Amino acid sequence: MVGHSGSSSSAAQNQQAKPDAVRNADIVPMVWLSCGLAALAGLLFGMDIGVISGALPFIVNEFHVSTLMEGWIVSSMMVGAALGAMGAGAISQRFGRKKALLYSSLLFFVGALVAVVSTSPNTLVIARILLGLAVGVASFTAPLYLSEVAPERIRGTTISFYQLMVTIGILAAFMSNLAFSYIESWRWMFGVLMIPAAMLFIGVLMVPNSPRWLASRDRFDEARAVLNKLRSSKTEIDYEMGEIEESINAEQKSRGFQMFKENPNFRRSVMLGVCLQLVQQFTGMNAIMYFAPQIFQMSGFEGTAAQLWSTVATGLVNVLATFIAIGFVDRLGRKPILYAGFAVMAASMAVLASILVIGPTTTFLQYTGMASLLIFVAGFAMSAGPLIWTLCAEIQPLNGRDFGLSCSTVANWVGNFAIGQFFPVMIAAIGGAMTFGILSVLNVVFIIFTLLLIPETKGISLEKIEKNLMSGKPLKDIGS
Repeated sequence: MVGHSGSSSSAAQNQQAKPDAVRNADIVPMVWLSCGLAALAGLLFGMDIGVISGALPFIVNEFHVSTLMEGWIVSSMMVGAALGAMGAGAISQRFGRKKALLYSSLLFFVGALVAVVSTSPNTLVIARILLGLAVGVASFTAPLYLSEVAPERIRGTTISFYQLMVTIGILAAFMSNLAFSYIESWRWMFGVLMIPAAMLFIGVLMVPNSPRWLASRDRFDEARAVLNKLRSSKTEIDYEMGEIEESINAEQKSRGFQMFKENPNFRRSVMLGVCLQLVQQFTGMNAIMYFAPQIFQMSGFEGTAAQLWSTVATGLVNVLATFIAIGFVDRLGRKPILYAGFAVMAASMAVLASILVIGPTTTFLQYTGMASLLIFVAGFAMSAGPLIWTLCAEIQPLNGRDFGLSCSTVANWVGNFAIGQFFPVMIAAIGGAMTFGILSVLNVVFIIFTLLLIPETKGISLEKIEKNLMSGKPLKDIGS
């Protein structure tokens, strides 16, 4: 158990009541600029996920690759992402969130360039691993940076904006794939990744470092200087610095894995973060995104054109529904939106499974199947998509935040890889109806998981969440 004897009396007094000047302070433009530029990492993340679906048929045709190599070209990105997420914690802790984002943008650019000039499948696999490393670092660092820069009253909105950029990136890749398919150029499909990579690099040069990271490195003067740019009043800056200092004084000095071994409360938050990311993966969303054309075919839609446009429709719904999370996450809270999202996903998967049992024999059933799939995507995009990343960034204590978020991000990519590998096997072995029925049941289970274990963190500072966690409160209560 972490002791609190080191807390300063002024910091303790500072936390007794939040002044109205803090609660109602204006959001300065630099906050929106910093969050917007950092969220560009999500755009690259999404484009890298989406590009392979359009590029792969042309790659197979040009290089005449085996089925095994085809699988490696697809999955090597996820392997790279898992490795990138493993190393991202150490990079972010040592060099800071800003430099980690810069390194990520460079990896994106180099990976895309290697893909463009690839002359063999093996070189393309290397390019995909490099892109995966970039995705792993970005998917770790961007939500972490956003959580530490944004004021608590808009923290959920800004991290949800990152997920919006992911969905826009996926849609942009689908549209780019469609455009370049007419000239059959998979190299251009990868080449367009270099443009947002350069934009991210230039943009991140303009943003400040995380004040919480600076304080964790005992650079308190620099942390205050950054807050001067990010907060609208001296009262707000003093209050937030007081919270940060109290948090640092209250913590043991060990970090990362050492802290994980020594502190049972930190182990709880790490395991919750891992479980949250596995929940996100096993909703079935990535299975739907990766295999949307085949699923639409099972629902009765034949022809490449119909399946390609249905994929674009899926990406568009994914983008639009994310605005629901952005608009309501800091008004209604995390848990009510998660309840609604899991319920929508469970119901839509149950409908799709039922249609596949009956058989999509009529136009009505075909369009009902398509609608249920799109409603499922909307349910995910408004809830588990953005809010899991939000919660994972919020629940970890400052000294263990890099390690804890690294663990949960690795879990995301391991789960992603497992879904990509086993989903088609499940459909082949037990059929689409049973597979989607299982996904429906899992989403019902996740409603119970939300009720019993997930905290409501709306409007609560990261330092207050940490204090509750380290005092031994039940996980579902650490946001109260």
